[in-house]
Amino acid sequence: MTQLPGLLDTEAIRKDFPILDRLVHDDRKLVYLDNAATSQKPRQVLDALSEYYERYNANVHRGVHVLAEEATALYEGARDKVAEFINAPSRDEVIFTKNASESLNLVANMLGWADEPYRVDHETEIVITEMEHHSNIVPWQLLAQRTGAKLKWFGLTDDGRLDLSNIDEVITEKTKIVSFVLVSNILGTLNPVEAIVRRAQEVGALVCIDASQAAPHMPLDVQALQADFVAFTGHKMCGPTGIGVLWGRQELLEDLPPFLGGGEMIETVSMHSSTYAPAPHKFEAGTPPVAQAVGLGAAIDYLNSIGMDKILAHEHALTEYAVRRLAEVPDLRIIGPTTAEDRGAAISFTLGDIHPHDVGQVLDEQGIAVRVGHHCARPVCLRYGIPATTRASFYLYSTPAEIDALVDGLEHVRNFFG
Repeated sequence: MTQLPGLLDTEAIRKDFPILDRLVHDDRKLVYLDNAATSQKPRQVLDALSEYYERYNANVHRGVHVLAEEATALYEGARDKVAEFINAPSRDEVIFTKNASESLNLVANMLGWADEPYRVDHETEIVITEMEHHSNIVPWQLLAQRTGAKLKWFGLTDDGRLDLSNIDEVITEKTKIVSFVLVSNILGTLNPVEAIVRRAQEVGALVCIDASQAAPHMPLDVQALQADFVAFTGHKMCGPTGIGVLWGRQELLEDLPPFLGGGEMIETVSMHSSTYAPAPHKFEAGTPPVAQAVGLGAAIDYLNSIGMDKILAHEHALTEYAVRRLAEVPDLRIIGPTTAEDRGAAISFTLGDIHPHDVGQVLDEQGIAVRVGHHCARPVCLRYGIPATTRASFYLYSTPAEIDALVDGLEHVRNFFG
């Protein structure tokens, strides 16, 4: 068995994830390398969800009976855990959504409806990047279409990094919001936050960071990032689906208008007008994802028990090993940074003229789960002149043996297609 410095005790960790014991296609041991799409869930999270539904299931904030009070305590306790996990100055800055896409849409719509000085209109500019997930492109396109704002973006270098050579021309005095990904889901690139935030602050623009591929894999400190908004999702970090987070600075959340209206987000309602509850409840209309929040809290407990620094070191060692092993595969081209430095644990590649969908299907027959397609980042594929990529992505339970299985599987793909 390959030994690498910095690896976690994956043998012990994998015992917490029942699905990793599965056999697929009758007798193939599952090799799960699609963690950038969604992570698997440990028993501790599954048990927390089951216990909630079996013992505490009730609507929150409204009831005075024991179940409602217990459910409320669990839900708000999850908010406390998230706030601590991301080093938020206040728990009231943590808004629960259903995923990162909803979090980003929430920011875009708040700015579209806001009063000055935050309003985005026909005289202002929105800045994104060419490597964004569609969830951080389409909301801003919609906002630009509705308001007449100009949408601008940073391009990509040939090695999969942001081209910031014209940063002063892209981010100008007209820029109201700069929204970009911390770690690319397709390229794996870890972006230079400090340089972008510094320029945005020089012109008075707000900064929104998509941390969906960062929060599961490394320590996330919203104060150190110096952003105004940070979005991420639970299902990529051992939590359930249906729960996301938007963190925003307190003063912004107080000033900006709500996006969704309904129960719980109000203070008073009459037939003529309504007033709104303070943040975060102002942005959480209706029955929230209570069980999912409880599951996210359990996931955070689990990740903290291992240590985010240790998870980062584990994934760095795996990524370094994967880059080295993939370089041995003839005709394989990594799309993005080709070193383990300044990148996350998702590696996209092409294999000669073999279509990525065919690569993925043949690997699946061997029990190897990877992602194929444009990964909701089609502009990246257009930039590099490729129809799609195959993506392998790792997490805290991934092993060097699984990377070896991937490399062997790719050799089988090459042989299969001659």
